[in-house]
Amino acid sequence: MREFEELVEVMARLRRECPWDRKQTHRSIRPYLIEEAYEVAEAIEEEDDRALKEELGDLLLQVVFHAKIAEEREAFGIREVLRDLVDKLVRRHPHVFGDADVQDAGEVLERWEQIKRGEGRSSVLDGVPKGLPALLRAWRVQEKASRVGFDWERAERVLEKLREEWGELEAAVATWGQKRIEEELGDLLFSVVNLSRLLGVDPEWALQNAVEKFVARFRAVEEALARRGRTPQEATLEEMDRIWEEIKVGTDGCPPP
Repeated sequence: MREFEELVEVMARLRRECPWDRKQTHRSIRPYLIEEAYEVAEAIEEEDDRALKEELGDLLLQVVFHAKIAEEREAFGIREVLRDLVDKLVRRHPHVFGDADVQDAGEVLERWEQIKRGEGRSSVLDGVPKGLPALLRAWRVQEKASRVGFDWERAERVLEKLREEWGELEAAVATWGQKRIEEELGDLLFSVVNLSRLLGVDPEWALQNAVEKFVARFRAVEEALARRGRTPQEATLEEMDRIWEEIKVGTDGCPPP
């Protein structure tokens, strides 16, 4: 594709002639790769095709950038990246490019895991990066375990587990053992991700939405205080709580008292 070749050529010229691009390394541009991936995810969540097109381009740029740096190190280039990707896709889809037969998407996933284990992976959990955000990593680990049948049968059972973990956290707080508190809190969060997965709710986006809701309501508290000539630092907790509850009722669809 001519457009892709042009992108590779542009990247090569930037590495030669732009002082900023020339001094970058894999490590220095790593944050941009992560940031662009999140911006793609945000565009998908917002169902914004215009933004999605732009953000996919920005993400592709990061792939080409890393490949160019690797090429300069004589490690590999973009052609090797593409060749390995095509080979892997063909190898892991024998029901499309070979004579294997599958009945549904679930069986495709099962075969996918079998093929990956045949490529040298010793565990079904291999391949989940440690650098993923903890909520996403928990989801992916649980999802992989689920593919081999290690999973809860119903969401109600996870709710029971949540109550159990909550009790263990309360016991840990009562003894104020910091190490145990951290462990039990982690178990509780892991169970919350399990529940989210079984309910079909992305915990990362659920938490993001909760954060955005908190930010909007807290700013509304600040605005309400400003109309009274006060700041949060000058207000009491009781006063801010009262305003918070009024805002909460109003945003839930009922007029504040």
